[in-house]
Amino acid sequence: MVKKISHPWVPAVAGYAALMVGLLDIVKAVAPRLGRSGMAAWSDALPGIVTTVARATSLVVGILLIMLAHALRRRKVRAWRAVVALLPVSAILALIHLRPVTAAISLLFLVALLMNRREFYALSDPRSRWRALWNLLAFGALDLALGYVIVSLRPRAIAGDPGVLDRLQHVVLGLVGIEGPVTFVAPRVGDLVYFSLLALGTLTAVTTAYLALRPERPAAELTDQDESRLRELLDRHGARDSLGYFALRRDKSVIFSPSGKAAIAYRVVSGVMLASGDPIGDREAWPAVIKVFMAEARRHAWVPAVIGCSETGGEVWTREAGLSALEIGDEAVVEVADFTLEGRAMRNVRQMANRTERAGYTCLVRRVGELTEEEKERIRAASASWRGAETERGFSMALGRFGDPGDGRCMVVTAHKDGQIRAVLHFVPWGPRGISLDLMRRDRDADPGLNELLIVKTLQAAPSMGVDQVSLNFAMFRAALARGERLGAGPVLRAWRGLLLFLSHWFQIESLYRFNAKFRPVWEPRFVVYPNARDLPRIGVSALQAEAFITLGRPRLGRRSARLVGNEAAPLT
Repeated sequence: MVKKISHPWVPAVAGYAALMVGLLDIVKAVAPRLGRSGMAAWSDALPGIVTTVARATSLVVGILLIMLAHALRRRKVRAWRAVVALLPVSAILALIHLRPVTAAISLLFLVALLMNRREFYALSDPRSRWRALWNLLAFGALDLALGYVIVSLRPRAIAGDPGVLDRLQHVVLGLVGIEGPVTFVAPRVGDLVYFSLLALGTLTAVTTAYLALRPERPAAELTDQDESRLRELLDRHGARDSLGYFALRRDKSVIFSPSGKAAIAYRVVSGVMLASGDPIGDREAWPAVIKVFMAEARRHAWVPAVIGCSETGGEVWTREAGLSALEIGDEAVVEVADFTLEGRAMRNVRQMANRTERAGYTCLVRRVGELTEEEKERIRAASASWRGAETERGFSMALGRFGDPGDGRCMVVTAHKDGQIRAVLHFVPWGPRGISLDLMRRDRDADPGLNELLIVKTLQAAPSMGVDQVSLNFAMFRAALARGERLGAGPVLRAWRGLLLFLSHWFQIESLYRFNAKFRPVWEPRFVVYPNARDLPRIGVSALQAEAFITLGRPRLGRRSARLVGNEAAPLT
């Protein structure tokens, strides 16, 4: 159970205080004479070994406090314990350096933390302790090996002939900033060895502290029981949100309301608890499940965020959780009853579809449950061969699988020519009378206009399959693109549109908007919900990671995504 927050400002103040004390400790280490002109005589009386160790320790403590500052602001209990342990060390070091004011600041900060210990309750990943231990052992062994090489690299600069044990002792002491038994003839060589060993020791301490304090990253997994409960909610309330079925991705976790009548699917990415779409289930139970979601975020010091929620969902999130909302784009929804290829407005689509069909392409519109296992495998293999990146993209608007036995109500549309599959559309159910686009891929050597033909055939076949609404691609920042090109648009709006056009070289922002607009859809706004404006960059990066547009160690920018935040596809034209 999450403890009641009595002073919300305390963690922020504590974080900035830790940052300030850490900076003071670093200043003490790198500039020991700064501000000490009146106390120089006293400092000279201190033993050299004490001042050397104090400077090295002060540097490490300062770096650790700076690293802990952010964790302290996130209310992490492990960060609180670490800072409480480091502050007395900082105070002692300040006294050694004859800085009573700095020592007093550290002690006052320590007392304040002890008095407000209940404000720091956020949990960390228990597994990170073992990772921190293994990191310490691995880096420790590496430090010994590298340190021995550093000490022995210039044998002519070493006084005498120290043995292996003496050199290892010099390395171990040097890692914590203490001069060892090895003496160097050249002072410059001795200083270089000293600071090299100190840098290795500091790196080991810093990386170990990071692993011990980093946010919890639970492995997202949808259990069979959770999936069964979600499907029951979707059967009763799935028509509320076109993105509801995507909650069944198996790499998401799920939280239910106390009554079990509502649920929120999410994934934790880089310390952000990222939900997508609206809550699933009875709308009357949404406030309850949102409270559970927010409590879980506070319990682990995660940043709560929602991407792609509807206007109704955004209103409930902002009202119940005290969050803010920002429109990020529009979803293109085609009403099947209103769709027609007649008229001047549809001439381009009509001509492209007819030309492609005359080129020998045929289309099949079927439910996935109607396919044989052999057909599923052929479609799966063809789709995988057209994917332009090794990473499968998608989170908020992609199911991430095809042909699963539980997805029999999904719809698949295939284009064929000369006995080969040349393109695939995959739709997931949107309640009993709608479908939502999940995947759009085609052979890159296929004729232009094939995607238009597939969507036309889908819309034409929809009535016979009991479908009234079809949700197509998500158009990022559509309103800005549409308004920015109108007569009388202001300079700010035109500049924003120009930036979006520039970004379209990497993300198909404008082309998706143009493609969607061909089918005369109804535009449904979608929003991102966030706690504070300063959290938006972090949320944006975590969303790109969740959608696999950014992968750790291999950043990639998607150029052919069918949904901007969906799976990669062939070009839309």
